[in-house]
Amino acid sequence: MIEEKHIETNNEVLVKVEGLSKKFCKDLKTSLWYGVKDLVSNVRGNKQDRQLRDKEFWAVKDINFELRRGECLGLIGHNGAGKSTLLKILNGLINPDVGKVTIKGRVGALIELGAGFNPILSGRENIYNNGAVLGFTKKEIDSKVEEIIDFAEIREFIDMPVQNYSSGMKVRLGFAVAAQMEPDVLIIDEVLAVGDLGFRVKCLNRIGELLKNTAVIFVSHSMPQVARVANKVLLMRNGMSLIYTDDVSKGIQDYYSELMQVNSDGIKYGNGKVELLNFSLNGVDYKVVVLETKFQHPLTLTVSLHVKDEVTKYFISYGFIDVDTKIVANVFSSINNVDFSGKGQVEIETTIPSLLLGAGNYTISIAINQISPLGNRGEVYYYNSNIASILVTDVLTAVAPVQFVGKWSEKVIL
Repeated sequence: MIEEKHIETNNEVLVKVEGLSKKFCKDLKTSLWYGVKDLVSNVRGNKQDRQLRDKEFWAVKDINFELRRGECLGLIGHNGAGKSTLLKILNGLINPDVGKVTIKGRVGALIELGAGFNPILSGRENIYNNGAVLGFTKKEIDSKVEEIIDFAEIREFIDMPVQNYSSGMKVRLGFAVAAQMEPDVLIIDEVLAVGDLGFRVKCLNRIGELLKNTAVIFVSHSMPQVARVANKVLLMRNGMSLIYTDDVSKGIQDYYSELMQVNSDGIKYGNGKVELLNFSLNGVDYKVVVLETKFQHPLTLTVSLHVKDEVTKYFISYGFIDVDTKIVANVFSSINNVDFSGKGQVEIETTIPSLLLGAGNYTISIAINQISPLGNRGEVYYYNSNIASILVTDVLTAVAPVQFVGKWSEKVIL
């Protein structure tokens, strides 16, 4: 059951979810039959919580949280975790089987691309329609319409039917309406994945401004975006369980931990002149799935190779790759003016005195390349994009992939 109440104070709970659960059936015919049985049962007054029946499963199970004005909840979890089901319940599109949702004030939702737009109406007409749905008067919308058009950056197309808009234009208009009308509760689901970088930054800045008077539920697979705007995190798992934490960094770290594909062999190639025999991290063999290491602790990478006689001088480079597949750091022998020329079985050890990576999971790549007579990169002897994985812990903040350690001083001037 969902209740909507009017705002009374500036620091009250705007969204309260209590024991929320929703189940679905995998088979349409069976689902319709269960629906008829449940309808008859409810008419007779039996509304008790029912156990799962054949072909049923919990999409969300026993979810509880509160959200106040000025708070942004980052709702994260992998595909199939139950995020979309939870959002549809919060937005009143479906009813829960068990539990209660209480939402106070006006709710603006940007859940699906173009949702809520009438395709045959112009952008301007859709602004008025959406504003009316949010509960605003025509006079209130009149006062905001120019700001909405300017924010969306589609003034020359505003009187064109929305069905002719690109996906980026729909996102611009949808977000502009939801954000500029300043609802009490704003729900945003993954829509910022569409559109150019400049507009995404603009939207994130706008969310920050709205947090003075709004409660925001922000759904995204982009952890940098979540880290930037959220001050709470709800991590959903398997559609049934969740972790609720005020520690955004810890929630993001747990999300990344689940994302790691620990059985991936990575991308391998090379001309066969160098063969990898063994690799270890801090003396632990690479066949161990993930090595846990602490921030600012040393990390020793040891590679054992078989190098053929025709190999000339070569360098080694290690890359540290985050879960968004971005290389965030390198260890490159050439930076230290070091090259190698050993033949046969060769063991090369590299030590990073202080690991400054932010908290989270990283895969490690290795590249072994010929140094050509001109001093640049020649033949690719060996490359592996995922030779091992590490989990960096004991970091106070996990927002950035690299954490500098500075020297600090204080001077008190009277």
